Amino acid sequence: MSIALLAPGMALAQTAKERELEARVAQLEKMVQQLMSQQQQTQATVADTQTQLTEVKTAQAQAPAAAPATPAGKQPIQGEPIQSRTIMASANPGTTFSYGGFIKLDASVTSTNDGDIADGTVGRLFYVPKAIPVGGGHTKEGGADTDMGAYFSRFWFGADTQLDSGDKLKAYLEFDLFGGGTTSFTGNEVATNTYALTLRHAYVTWNKWLAGQTWSNFQDTNALPDTVDFLGPTEGTVFVRQAQLRYTSGPWSFSIENPETVYTPYQGNMAQIQGDDGAMPDVTARYTMKGDWGHFSVGALARQLKYQTPGVPGAHDSTTGYGLSLSGKWNVGASDDIRYMITGGTGIGRYIGLALNNDAVLDADGDLENIDVIAGFVGWRHVFSPKLRGNIFYSRAEYDNETSLTGVGITKAAQSAHINLIYTPLPKLDVGAELIWGQREIESGDRGDLNRLQTHVKYNF
Repeated sequence: MSIALLAPGMALAQTAKERELEARVAQLEKMVQQLMSQQQQTQATVADTQTQLTEVKTAQAQAPAAAPATPAGKQPIQGEPIQSRTIMASANPGTTFSYGGFIKLDASVTSTNDGDIADGTVGRLFYVPKAIPVGGGHTKEGGADTDMGAYFSRFWFGADTQLDSGDKLKAYLEFDLFGGGTTSFTGNEVATNTYALTLRHAYVTWNKWLAGQTWSNFQDTNALPDTVDFLGPTEGTVFVRQAQLRYTSGPWSFSIENPETVYTPYQGNMAQIQGDDGAMPDVTARYTMKGDWGHFSVGALARQLKYQTPGVPGAHDSTTGYGLSLSGKWNVGASDDIRYMITGGTGIGRYIGLALNNDAVLDADGDLENIDVIAGFVGWRHVFSPKLRGNIFYSRAEYDNETSLTGVGITKAAQSAHINLIYTPLPKLDVGAELIWGQREIESGDRGDLNRLQTHVKYNF
């Protein structure tokens, strides 16, 4: 009977212990599950990290090798890339992007002896021989004109790609704030001094080909002097930017470029009419030799000159223009160099001196007669120290006008002399001053002179 009475109690005790054990087992199972979950998360994190490391190593392996150091005194058209690997999802793999430019303050004081250069016009902003007043009877002004502006500041973007196939691609855009040299549509000097954005270059290159807008292949930019003025020896310089298709192989380059004819109407003196009626593009060829001594280059140009006046019977004609340009830079020791250019031809007026004179003139019958030209400059550059350099250069252009067709008010010749000093107190920061004397002569024999002090502060970035 005692056993019978104790049996229910023992059963209850065993049931309680079993329940306690089951609870502990459940708790242990929960802890095991938590540990397993944490381990899985840790393994996923490790795997993710390994994937990211693999991607970084792959990108580093694909990144182009660092460019060699640029020799002293030479500035690349593009600096270091903005990033080491592609940041634009739509860009080709391996594309690097670059950005650069400069901020430039120009300030000048100008005097002329045969009239005034209108305020806000391009001739007040930099040396443009065509803008020198002539024919005012030597009405020398009582004072001088001062101009200041940051309109020649500029910036550029570049994108460079090297494909796995070995092909090279490059895109380049460059702008300044010149806005065509006028505030007519954007502001004025009374309050805002606003200028417009100007496209300078926009092109793509692939291997040996270039397509887009840039310097004419007929122009040797590497021969230009180191100036404070925007251009410097303007009348003696080939200076054109335009759309083109160019092929370069070793020292040779060939291009077809946008055609444009500028001509003087019959007895029109300095009048200039633009015509884009030509079907043939301008064709150029250039050969350049380079060495430690400097470089020497020969450029050739052939072009069709054509005009037509709609609705006027017989008011159309075409002829051929051609020219040759020799230019270069000769290094004379470690601190000096000589830079030069000489260009001659017929019907190439718009290529020289910012169209100082025209390509051709119309005769009484409406036929085009070419205007011949010879122009050039020579300059000497001396580096006094790593922080100070100076330049002296002279420039001249002469035209063979048929005055019975053009009249005697057209430019016969122009010349200028320049001397400057440029100081670099800090890396990439230039402070310069340039004295300019310029003269333009017309066929009547009248001459106008310009004297200018041109200064600038320029920071490259």
